Amino acid sequence: MDERAVLTPKLPRSNPTSSYWQDPPHPLGSHRDDVFPASASIVIIGSGITGACVAYNILEKHPGASVILLEARTACSGATGRNGGHTKAASYRAFLNNVQKHGEKEAARIVRFEHGSIKAVHAFAQQHGIECDSWQGETVDVIYDHGQWIRAQKAVAEMRRILGESDPAAQYKFYDGEETMERYLTEGAVGSVSYGAGSISAYRFVMGILELALGMGLNLQTHTPALEINPSGSDCEGLTVTTSRGSIRADRVIMATNGYTAYLYPPLRGIIVPLRGTVAAQRPGSRLPQTGLKTTYSFIYANGYEYMISRPAGSSFAGDLIIGGCSTQAPDEGLYEWGTTDDTTMDHKIGQLVRESAAKYFGAQWGEDHPEGRTKRQWTGIMGYSSQGLPLVGKVPDTENLWIAASFQGSGMVLCFHTAKAVVKMMDGEMDENFQEWFPQTFRMSEHSLKHKFRGRLHEKTPMDFELRS
Repeated sequence: MDERAVLTPKLPRSNPTSSYWQDPPHPLGSHRDDVFPASASIVIIGSGITGACVAYNILEKHPGASVILLEARTACSGATGRNGGHTKAASYRAFLNNVQKHGEKEAARIVRFEHGSIKAVHAFAQQHGIECDSWQGETVDVIYDHGQWIRAQKAVAEMRRILGESDPAAQYKFYDGEETMERYLTEGAVGSVSYGAGSISAYRFVMGILELALGMGLNLQTHTPALEINPSGSDCEGLTVTTSRGSIRADRVIMATNGYTAYLYPPLRGIIVPLRGTVAAQRPGSRLPQTGLKTTYSFIYANGYEYMISRPAGSSFAGDLIIGGCSTQAPDEGLYEWGTTDDTTMDHKIGQLVRESAAKYFGAQWGEDHPEGRTKRQWTGIMGYSSQGLPLVGKVPDTENLWIAASFQGSGMVLCFHTAKAVVKMMDGEMDENFQEWFPQTFRMSEHSLKHKFRGRLHEKTPMDFELRS
């Protein structure tokens, strides 16, 4: 892992695997404002959910501000436009670790932040009429490992104790293996835990936000990769962003570049590490509901998990299953997927495992494959993970004008919407008592963030000492 973690990320490649969500592409996909300005108040790099929401929040608070959004490829062509479609926190999975490392108050703050951000995503889509197949309902974690099952129950018990039994973020239900089979059609589980979550076309959601922001004055420049960020020089303040089409002087720059961030800011190499994920869109087996399952899923085993949504009834391509994961089932637990920013291809073994996953988990309840074939499309995307297993948000240490909102641990649709609002508040100096109580302090970028050795994806495996105790 040490060698993989310090590989230097490369720029987003020009011919990525074709994402199910981006077909057909949105009319704004290759949008470029006619004017390529030499300067701006704020330059945002990255047009996924973080960058789009940062732009929207700035322009909402500061009408008329000069804001440029740079994107290396088409708009929302990175992780947000290549994800699994989930708005799901699974907050209990990290809760015990967060209590141990950061204390009860901060652990509770993280849970409530995640829960609130998910709710806000769907509320925003509804409020602004963004057509993105926004759906809220039940999700289930089907658990196949005894240690994971015991740990889940202990974590939820602690959440209820600390947050309170009635807290909306602490609402979970448990089912044993037989009940799991009856309710969720999956075989061989130790048990399951259900709670609130949702699904969404993140690509369509973000394109809707970009449309709103363009109407507020955003200057969007796609196919314009940022190559370097440097101080503007002794004769003027701010930063200069060098792009493939020229340079822009900016008062402030925000990196919303997630797994690619260390390309632009090398001190983050080994602090934010890319991880390639693999996802497939499939037609449901003949014995599954053809117009959509009633819940979304995760399938949790000793050293990893898969995640799956069913496109809800009434949505585009209702019934399609979107499933991803499987890297820890590959040789060396998929170690070779760390450190790469190449989403133009996929690992053959992981691709095969993903294609076989849904039918494996549903077993006899899957039935026969669809006459047109099981898999409609398969693609990859680049996520960003930090050495602490937390986002990095705020002003970059030892700089005056460089800001960051990145490293979302594969949970961008849970964290980014409210994080974008938070970083704009931080830039405006609005960090009062209410902000401190709302925004997790462990997410804030600091010198401390740069001192932790990267250890891979956290909160995924059952700790060995826990297995022995249970």
